[in-house]
Amino acid sequence: MTVRSEPVLVWDGAIRLVHWLMVLLVPLLWWTAEEGHMDWHRRLGLAMFGLVLFRLLWGLFGSWTARFAPMVRRIGALPSHLARLRQRDSTPSFGHSPLAVLSVFALLLALATQVTTGLFSVDVDGLESGPLAIMVSFETGRQFAEVHEFNFNLLAVLILLHVAAIAIYRFVLRQKLVKPMVTGRRPRADFAGADLPDNRARPAAMIATAIFSLACVWALGNFG
Repeated sequence: MTVRSEPVLVWDGAIRLVHWLMVLLVPLLWWTAEEGHMDWHRRLGLAMFGLVLFRLLWGLFGSWTARFAPMVRRIGALPSHLARLRQRDSTPSFGHSPLAVLSVFALLLALATQVTTGLFSVDVDGLESGPLAIMVSFETGRQFAEVHEFNFNLLAVLILLHVAAIAIYRFVLRQKLVKPMVTGRRPRADFAGADLPDNRARPAAMIATAIFSLACVWALGNFG
């Protein structure tokens, strides 16, 4: 008789919700900009700002796999991790692997740059602008807009690399990464009896962080 392994929490609900909302918002932001629906582009941009702010704060106050400090400590293991990948060693990491840590940091930096530049951007006619564009000159607003456009292309490349890595893990290393990001859990046996860190969800911290992020979104949306 096969004994089923008890599942353990890897990704808390906040991480999963933010992740999938970002997946939804990125193409919507691209489409609204391309089609000239700038009112919706601004609204969705503010929503993305709130998600990025929440994720950055959750990296300080969230569950163990959400926090940045343990992720940074894993970067030192990148050479050995790459060596194992070359040998097709697909032993799962509890949380982000060293290579995934670099991907997460690159994506968050690109998203933070995108929403920040969008706040100050001005179009060529000066008719459409971000909520904080009144704080800078027209020329500076145009410079922000140029960085905003260039950075989106960089973000798109990072997203494609991220999707390609997931596909490689799924079809080459036979490791499913999407399902745990939906359910939040993996079988305890996946981690080969390792002593796992305390990764309990933190609902009080999540609510406080969400309220603060929403308050910042509201303040930006009503600025000026």
